[in-house]
Parts: sequence; C-alpha cells; structure tokens
Amino acid sequence: MTAAAATLALAGVRIALPGRVLVDGLDLVVDAGRCVTLMGPSGCGKSTLLAFIAGSIDPPFQAHGRVEVGGVDVTAWPPEQRRIGILFQDDLLFPHLTVGGNLAFALHERVRDRDQRRARIEAALVEADLPGFADRSPSTLSGGQRARVALMRTLLSEPRALLLDEPFNKLDAPRRDEVRRFVFDHALERALPILLVTHDEADARAAAGPVLRFGDGPLRG
Repeated sequence: MTAAAATLALAGVRIALPGRVLVDGLDLVVDAGRCVTLMGPSGCGKSTLLAFIAGSIDPPFQAHGRVEVGGVDVTAWPPEQRRIGILFQDDLLFPHLTVGGNLAFALHERVRDRDQRRARIEAALVEADLPGFADRSPSTLSGGQRARVALMRTLLSEPRALLLDEPFNKLDAPRRDEVRRFVFDHALERALPILLVTHDEADARAAAGPVLRFGDGPLRG
C-alpha cells in the first residue's frame, strides 16, 4: 500500500464562472509528506479547486492551468489515471458491499490472486484497528470506523497525492480528533502530498503546514 513519493504542483490555475473569478493565476507546490490547507467561506471555490485537481470539475466552471503529480502533467488525464485520492465529508462507502468488499473495490486490477487480495484487505483492517470486520455491513459501523475504512480504501488504490474535502466535518469533537490524527498519520507516513479544505482552525493546526485563505477576491499565489 506504499505509494511512491511525489509532489503535487499547480501552475497558472484559473477557475471562473461567468462574471466571477474564483482562482486566478495560482501556483502551488505541495511536497511529499506535507499538507497545505485551504480555508475560506462557503462558495469561495475551495472544493471546486480540488475538483479541478482530481479531474472532475463541473462543466459550468471554466478552468485553465496545469496539474502535475510527481513532475508529470496530468491535466488532460481522466480522474482514474491521475492517482489522486480524495476524501469527502461523506465517506461514500457502498452500502450493498461488505466492509471487505468496499476495500476490495479499490485494489488495482493487477492484484488478481484471491489470497493476495484477501491478505491486503486484512492488513488494511488491522491498520485501521478493525480486524475481523471484513464481513460486516458498513451500516453497523460508527462514524469514526466508517471514516477509517474510507481512508484505507483510498490508500489501497495507491494514490500519489491526497485531497481532503472537509472529511472531518460531520464527526463530533472527540471522534474528530481521533479520525484527524488517523488520517494525517497514515497519509503522511506514506509521504503523500496532501491538500486539505476546511472551515476548522483546529484542522489547519493539526495539518501543521502552510495555510492559504480565500478572501473577498479570487485566490492567487
């Protein structure tokens, strides 16, 4: 599950709607094993920037610029080829699959051997402190457990960068601290570059990296 160390770089990124510019000429480099935080009011363009990086920006937005992962320009690549993982507020676990089935969904097609797939799933569950949960339904898990499974599913896909779109927002305070530590510890030990979107100053402090703030005008850098 270890991803090759890489940087996430943006060059000359401009994102706009008719009559409104959200991001204007943004240059940004997120080094391997570091986290950059984006903060600002709702609707300012934070999540839209993540969508552009992931390759899933909605058609009403006009986006230009370059996205590089590990020095490779992936701007024209479809999302599934970019190897950029993303976690949202909702964990998006498939309700019709078991916990193990959700994890198996992320494994690369080159991992074909059944025993090898099972071993990777079991190792991920042990790492998430959920051994023996493979046959459980996601509906039986707590919010924190679901968040840990969602992260491990993302890491099993072997991303080279990680985007966090307020993934801790729906958790209560004690569970939020626990999951936040879990996410940062496991992502950073894999030397992933991380871009975090949040409204919470505590999230930014925990990320322990630079903070970019959206204000009244477009984000520049």
